[in-house]
Amino acid sequence: MDSKLVIDQLLNGLVLGCMYASVASGLTLIWGTMKMLNFAHGEFYMVGGYVLYFATTAFAIPPLPGLVIAVAVVFLLGALVEKGVIDPLLEKPGWELSPLVATVGVSIAMQNAALRLFGERFKNLPYFLDGNLEMFGIRMAYQRVMIFIVTAVVMLSFWAFIRKARFGLGLRAVAQDRDAAILMGINFKRVYTITFGLSCGLAALAAALLAPIFSINPWMGHAALVKGFIAVVLGGLGSFEGAILAGMMLGTVESISVIILSSEWKDVVAFAIFILVLTVRPSGLFGTKEW
Repeated sequence: MDSKLVIDQLLNGLVLGCMYASVASGLTLIWGTMKMLNFAHGEFYMVGGYVLYFATTAFAIPPLPGLVIAVAVVFLLGALVEKGVIDPLLEKPGWELSPLVATVGVSIAMQNAALRLFGERFKNLPYFLDGNLEMFGIRMAYQRVMIFIVTAVVMLSFWAFIRKARFGLGLRAVAQDRDAAILMGINFKRVYTITFGLSCGLAALAAALLAPIFSINPWMGHAALVKGFIAVVLGGLGSFEGAILAGMMLGTVESISVIILSSEWKDVVAFAIFILVLTVRPSGLFGTKEW
């Protein structure tokens, strides 16, 4: 096996893992705080790609400001969905099931709205940065280097925000014991709305960064959602750090499996690892009961 090919695939796996980590961290953020699964998360990922596409093509906004706009727009859209769809279900019977049904409905509505508004044609964007970085005989596009750096900075900043910022402490308090947090004067509904918006913004970040590599289409969120859920379970439900590490690991394993087997088998490998981990360690590799 060519060592250069293996290194290239490892680097590609890290880039792919960045997408899985961003999507999974948003999913685990919602679970850890609200104890619900968002089946529309992939569609927020898709909207992030479309916002960046139209910002850069229709309004001639440079890619990096367009990325910020995409994250901000999807954050606001996520907050609106939470207030309009999820919030009315709070304190109602059947909370274990009702958000699942509601978010599936939101997913179907958003996917069909995108198909109606933007059509079925796949849309593509050029790389944000042209050229390649060469080190030790290994060549990697600047776009992929930028994806890894931006994702690492955002994930570390978000981790520090959750651990140190006032809102982050309130978020963790609500996640650990909502009733106690309410007694301490924390507005849990406000925390839920912002948390939902932030999680959707993380999905939009992944889509915007990867838009020049993967085409934009109304169905692009499905694969991201499935792999995001796998990473969340592998990392352990509620573990933010676990979701990030599992996402990076999943992307790397998939890329290496392409060399050993073929590209058709990478999803099989991902699900095989998923089943194996659930069998051996049902709580996930880094699973904890609370933050």
